[in-house]
Amino acid sequence: MATGKHFSAGEHGFTVAALTVAVGLALSACGSDQEAAVAQPVEQESKAPQRPNILYIMADDLGYSDIQAFGGEIETPNLNALVSDGRILTNHHTGTVSAITRSMLISGTDHHLVGEGTMGAPQDERKGLPGYEGYLNDSALSVAQLLKDGGYHTYIAGKWHLGSALAGDTAGALVSGKTPDQWGFERSFTLLGGAAVNHFGHEPAGSKNYTEDGKYVQPGQPGQPGGAGGSPAQFYSTDFFTDKLISYIDSNRKDGKPFFAYAAYTSPHWPLQVPEPWLSKYKGRYDGGYGAIRQERIARMQALGVISGNLTPNAGLPETLTASPATPNNGKPNAKYINALNSPAGGYVDYDAGSVIKSWSSLSADEKKSQARYMEIYAGMVSNLDWNIGRLIQHLKDTGQYENTFIMFQSDNGAEGWAMDSGEDPTATDIANAQPGTYEKLGTDYGRPQTIRFPFGLTYGTRWAEVSAAPLGLYKSTMGEGGISVPAIVKLPGQAKSLPPFTRFTHVTDNTATFLALAGVQAPSKPAAAQIDPKTGVDKNKGKVVYQGRNVYPVTGHSLVEALKVAASGPVRNTPFGEESYGHAMLLSADGRWKARWTAPPLGPVDGHWELFDLENDRGETRDQSAAQPQLLSQLIEQWKAYMASVGGVEPLRPR
Repeated sequence: MATGKHFSAGEHGFTVAALTVAVGLALSACGSDQEAAVAQPVEQESKAPQRPNILYIMADDLGYSDIQAFGGEIETPNLNALVSDGRILTNHHTGTVSAITRSMLISGTDHHLVGEGTMGAPQDERKGLPGYEGYLNDSALSVAQLLKDGGYHTYIAGKWHLGSALAGDTAGALVSGKTPDQWGFERSFTLLGGAAVNHFGHEPAGSKNYTEDGKYVQPGQPGQPGGAGGSPAQFYSTDFFTDKLISYIDSNRKDGKPFFAYAAYTSPHWPLQVPEPWLSKYKGRYDGGYGAIRQERIARMQALGVISGNLTPNAGLPETLTASPATPNNGKPNAKYINALNSPAGGYVDYDAGSVIKSWSSLSADEKKSQARYMEIYAGMVSNLDWNIGRLIQHLKDTGQYENTFIMFQSDNGAEGWAMDSGEDPTATDIANAQPGTYEKLGTDYGRPQTIRFPFGLTYGTRWAEVSAAPLGLYKSTMGEGGISVPAIVKLPGQAKSLPPFTRFTHVTDNTATFLALAGVQAPSKPAAAQIDPKTGVDKNKGKVVYQGRNVYPVTGHSLVEALKVAASGPVRNTPFGEESYGHAMLLSADGRWKARWTAPPLGPVDGHWELFDLENDRGETRDQSAAQPQLLSQLIEQWKAYMASVGGVEPLRPR
């Protein structure tokens, strides 16, 4: 395992030193009190001598309440310490899944425009349409390229998920030139796809899952990390990515140029695996079950001021001991599926089967044993992630770079609620995982992938995802707040004093604009020349700008630099904000109060109606206002349709 300073917390809770300093100020400024506070500039220890470094840290599938600063019981002392020098963003949003979020981060604009209209290339009626290529397309800018061209060193270590072929590699259906080295990253070590089959490596010879600086590498092979004669002797993704990023930063440290370093961790994404001592760290902590842990988190969130004391938490999905059936025509050529545009009133009645979702009290002893173990391993992964973040930050301090570095941490989307059983009863799998000989292997380096509750490895399922998302509703891949609202922390260059939580709506595209503003790099704005399609009369370059001879979509996020400097701030944007993926949809009103949301049945309403939530008074999305506010809902739906037209989005006939 990689070595470094390890900042630890108490056995299963907050340390007085870390927590009080990190988030104590949040208690004095939550809800309306924060908005009424007098704006105060951030106190700086000293004037930054040059353009700041940028360290951007992304966790994978981390839930809203998993870390201590957001109410979690999982020990994250290094993130606590970061809050003590910065602030938390309690209303930060992403896409519903990894590739969608990452495409918006790199390009600074909507994912439908830049190739990830859905995650990967769709196989339905959208196949081949512009914006649905399944990789970062040629209409995209790259924040790394902009920063590199602007005088920054640019590094990435971790997950890419925006294209899987090297320049010149056209084997099979791959499109070449889509790896990080072709998008402005000076140094890169990346997992190209969305998930590893094993966090400990063990890649087969000739595999094309990882690259370093434009060449395929195979952790675990002889002479490579984790392989015979390689260094380190053990490859564990989170530790290794940290080592790599530190080495990249150090490689050019003396030349005086600032850096943009992207720590794109794959933790705590499945498969649930972590080395000791993290694997055993939380033994017994989750024996009380889903409800007890969730209530503890909510109470801490309220005490910390992350959520208001009068917020009604989302209660989670109702228990279903038997999966609800699909409609009779489901899967047949004549099926007519309910979607965001087509309702039963028009004859669209079909949808998929539901899932088995049990309450803790309905589990057998063996099921509880396995379920508790899943969450123990997950928590160990999060603590290991925090330890590695501490290593990165400590290295900046040790080398005199911390003060002049902008640091941002967030998750790429909400908690992973996919139950792996896809509607099947998970009882048999959980019982099997509790048996001697199998239980002991859970979370370990089990070599090549085995079927441990999921073909690609272990994950923790729907109910623990609801715990991770507390107090919000739903989870990854949906438009529920639990799917798209994530924990986020920022520290400005020179900042050495915590500010109150930033409660205004922010989005991952705002990150891109913020990085450029900090660097003093102007995003391209010269309009592209019209290119009229003779068949349709449509201008293919509408809305595009020119950058280095390419016609690309501009950055549409908003810089947060000035807003983050003051204790209270007005809204970041004053226009409606739309989103869609997998057919799930949402439209946030211009004032940020009202959210229209469409969720595919049977997870969503079986009659297919759009729901309406007053986020200002119901962040948990517990009270559907659609029947009481039909005119407002209709207006928001029309705005959503306009949004889809503006980005070339196509609602799939079969949402999935």
